[in-house]
Amino acid sequence: MGTEGSTVLEPLWRGLPHLDQSTVSGSATCALPPRFDSVKGARDFTRETLQRWRLDAEFDGVGLVVSELVTNALRHGLTSPGPMTGPAPGPALELTSPVRLDLIRWAARLVCAVRDPSGTPPKAATPRECGEYVDFTSESGRGLCLVESFSDGWGWHPLTGMARGKVVWALFRIDPA
Repeated sequence: MGTEGSTVLEPLWRGLPHLDQSTVSGSATCALPPRFDSVKGARDFTRETLQRWRLDAEFDGVGLVVSELVTNALRHGLTSPGPMTGPAPGPALELTSPVRLDLIRWAARLVCAVRDPSGTPPKAATPRECGEYVDFTSESGRGLCLVESFSDGWGWHPLTGMARGKVVWALFRIDPA
Protein backbone atom coordinates (compact mmCIF):
# COMPACT_ATOMS: atom_id res chain seq x y z
CA MET A 1 0.00 0.00 0.00
CA GLY A 2 2.92 2.38 0.54
CA THR A 3 6.03 3.51 -1.22
CA GLU A 4 9.40 4.63 0.05
CA GLY A 5 11.04 7.85 -1.00
CA SER A 6 11.34 11.50 -0.15
CA THR A 7 10.26 12.87 -3.54
CA VAL A 8 6.58 12.58 -2.62
CA LEU A 9 7.25 14.47 0.61
CA GLU A 10 8.48 17.71 -0.97
CA PRO A 11 5.26 19.71 -0.24
CA LEU A 12 5.47 18.75 3.44
CA TRP A 13 8.63 20.68 4.26
CA ARG A 14 6.85 24.03 4.32
CA GLY A 15 5.17 24.65 7.66
CA LEU A 16 7.12 22.08 9.67
CA PRO A 17 9.40 23.04 12.53
CA HIS A 18 12.92 23.59 11.20
CA LEU A 19 14.52 20.21 10.63
CA ASP A 20 17.37 19.63 8.21
CA GLN A 21 16.02 17.71 5.21
CA SER A 22 19.42 16.12 4.63
CA THR A 23 19.19 14.29 7.96
CA VAL A 24 15.99 12.40 7.13
CA SER A 25 16.68 8.78 7.97
CA GLY A 26 13.46 7.34 6.59
CA SER A 27 10.24 8.20 4.84
CA ALA A 28 7.20 6.23 3.75
CA THR A 29 4.03 7.20 1.92
CA CYS A 30 0.66 5.52 1.82
CA ALA A 31 -2.21 6.39 -0.53
CA LEU A 32 -5.60 5.92 1.11
CA PRO A 33 -8.86 5.27 -0.74
CA PRO A 34 -11.78 7.52 0.22
CA ARG A 35 -13.37 4.93 2.53
CA PHE A 36 -13.55 4.90 6.32
CA ASP A 37 -11.90 1.47 6.45
CA SER A 38 -8.80 3.33 5.26
CA VAL A 39 -8.25 4.38 8.87
CA LYS A 40 -7.40 0.77 9.72
CA GLY A 41 -5.16 0.58 6.65
CA ALA A 42 -3.35 3.74 7.80
CA ARG A 43 -2.82 2.26 11.29
CA ASP A 44 -1.54 -1.01 9.80
CA PHE A 45 0.82 0.90 7.49
CA THR A 46 2.05 2.97 10.45
CA ARG A 47 2.60 -0.13 12.60
CA GLU A 48 4.56 -1.88 9.80
CA THR A 49 6.65 1.21 9.10
CA LEU A 50 7.48 1.79 12.77
CA GLN A 51 8.41 -1.90 13.14
CA ARG A 52 10.72 -1.64 10.13
CA TRP A 53 12.32 1.46 11.71
CA ARG A 54 12.56 -0.36 15.07
CA LEU A 55 10.21 2.15 16.70
CA ASP A 56 7.57 -0.36 17.87
CA ALA A 57 7.32 1.31 21.29
CA GLU A 58 6.11 4.54 19.64
CA PHE A 59 3.08 2.94 17.99
CA ASP A 60 0.41 3.56 20.65
CA GLY A 61 0.61 7.36 20.51
CA VAL A 62 1.58 7.64 16.85
CA GLY A 63 -1.12 5.15 15.78
CA LEU A 64 -3.79 7.08 17.68
CA VAL A 65 -2.73 10.38 16.10
CA VAL A 66 -2.60 8.84 12.61
CA SER A 67 -6.13 7.47 13.15
CA GLU A 68 -7.41 10.91 14.13
CA LEU A 69 -5.69 12.77 11.28
CA VAL A 70 -6.86 10.27 8.66
CA THR A 71 -10.40 10.25 10.06
CA ASN A 72 -10.50 14.05 9.89
CA ALA A 73 -9.16 14.04 6.32
CA LEU A 74 -11.81 11.53 5.24
CA ARG A 75 -14.63 13.20 7.14
CA HIS A 76 -13.84 16.88 6.50
CA GLY A 77 -11.23 16.99 3.74
CA LEU A 78 -13.15 15.32 0.93
CA THR A 79 -15.55 17.60 -0.87
CA SER A 80 -17.69 15.08 -2.72
CA PRO A 81 -21.01 14.28 -1.02
CA GLY A 82 -22.30 10.78 -0.59
CA PRO A 83 -21.01 7.57 0.93
CA MET A 84 -17.31 6.93 1.30
CA THR A 85 -16.55 4.54 -1.52
CA GLY A 86 -13.72 4.22 -3.94
CA PRO A 87 -11.63 1.92 -6.06
CA ALA A 88 -9.74 -0.99 -4.63
CA PRO A 89 -6.14 -0.16 -3.70
CA GLY A 90 -3.70 -0.56 -6.55
CA PRO A 91 -1.11 1.24 -8.67
CA ALA A 92 -3.62 3.77 -10.06
CA LEU A 93 -4.71 4.66 -6.53
CA GLU A 94 -1.12 5.52 -5.60
CA LEU A 95 -1.25 8.39 -8.09
CA THR A 96 -4.85 9.53 -7.77
CA SER A 97 -5.88 9.03 -4.15
CA PRO A 98 -7.12 12.25 -2.58
CA VAL A 99 -5.79 11.34 0.89
CA ARG A 100 -2.19 10.38 1.62
CA LEU A 101 -0.28 9.56 4.78
CA ASP A 102 3.41 10.45 4.94
CA LEU A 103 5.71 9.30 7.74
CA ILE A 104 9.09 11.05 7.98
CA ARG A 105 11.79 10.02 10.42
CA TRP A 106 14.82 11.91 11.66
CA ALA A 107 17.22 10.60 14.33
CA ALA A 108 15.13 11.99 17.18
CA ARG A 109 11.91 13.12 15.48
CA LEU A 110 9.00 11.58 13.63
CA VAL A 111 6.42 13.49 11.60
CA CYS A 112 3.07 12.07 10.55
CA ALA A 113 1.47 14.15 7.81
CA VAL A 114 -1.91 13.64 6.16
CA ARG A 115 -2.79 15.39 2.91
CA ASP A 116 -6.32 15.98 1.70
CA PRO A 117 -7.82 17.97 -1.20
CA SER A 118 -9.63 20.55 0.95
CA GLY A 119 -8.10 23.96 1.52
CA THR A 120 -10.27 24.49 4.59
CA PRO A 121 -8.13 24.80 7.73
CA PRO A 122 -8.70 22.28 10.51
CA LYS A 123 -10.63 23.65 13.45
CA ALA A 124 -7.78 24.23 15.88
CA ALA A 125 -8.30 22.82 19.33
CA THR A 126 -7.85 25.45 22.00
CA PRO A 127 -6.69 24.56 25.51
CA ARG A 128 -10.17 25.39 26.76
CA GLU A 129 -11.76 23.08 24.20
CA CYS A 130 -9.36 20.31 25.20
CA GLY A 131 -9.93 20.82 28.92
CA GLU A 132 -12.96 20.31 31.08
CA TYR A 133 -15.41 21.63 28.47
CA VAL A 134 -15.01 18.74 26.04
CA ASP A 135 -17.93 16.32 25.94
CA PHE A 136 -16.04 13.05 26.33
CA THR A 137 -19.25 11.06 25.83
CA SER A 138 -19.67 12.48 22.32
CA GLU A 139 -18.69 10.29 19.37
CA SER A 140 -16.85 13.13 17.63
CA GLY A 141 -15.22 16.50 18.26
CA ARG A 142 -12.17 15.40 20.27
CA GLY A 143 -9.77 14.42 17.48
CA LEU A 144 -7.48 17.43 17.51
CA CYS A 145 -7.50 17.42 21.32
CA LEU A 146 -6.10 13.89 21.15
CA VAL A 147 -3.54 14.98 18.56
CA GLU A 148 -2.57 17.87 20.83
CA SER A 149 -2.26 15.54 23.84
CA PHE A 150 -0.31 12.68 22.24
CA SER A 151 2.07 14.58 19.95
CA ASP A 152 4.79 17.09 20.73
CA GLY A 153 3.24 19.58 18.33
CA TRP A 154 0.97 19.76 15.34
CA GLY A 155 0.02 22.18 12.62
CA TRP A 156 -1.17 22.50 9.08
CA HIS A 157 -0.35 24.33 5.88
CA PRO A 158 -1.95 24.72 2.46
CA LEU A 159 -0.34 22.99 -0.49
CA THR A 160 1.08 25.27 -3.17
CA GLY A 161 1.73 25.12 -6.89
CA MET A 162 -0.15 22.46 -8.81
CA ALA A 163 -1.06 20.62 -5.61
CA ARG A 164 -4.37 21.59 -4.06
CA GLY A 165 -5.51 21.03 -0.52
CA LYS A 166 -3.66 20.98 2.76
CA VAL A 167 -1.38 18.93 4.96
CA VAL A 168 -2.07 18.41 8.66
CA TRP A 169 0.98 17.15 10.54
CA ALA A 170 1.98 15.99 14.00
CA LEU A 171 5.51 15.92 15.38
CA PHE A 172 6.85 13.35 17.87
CA ARG A 173 10.15 13.31 19.73
CA ILE A 174 11.55 9.79 19.63
CA ASP A 175 14.43 8.04 21.36
CA PRO A 176 17.31 8.04 18.85
CA ALA A 177 18.76 4.81 20.30
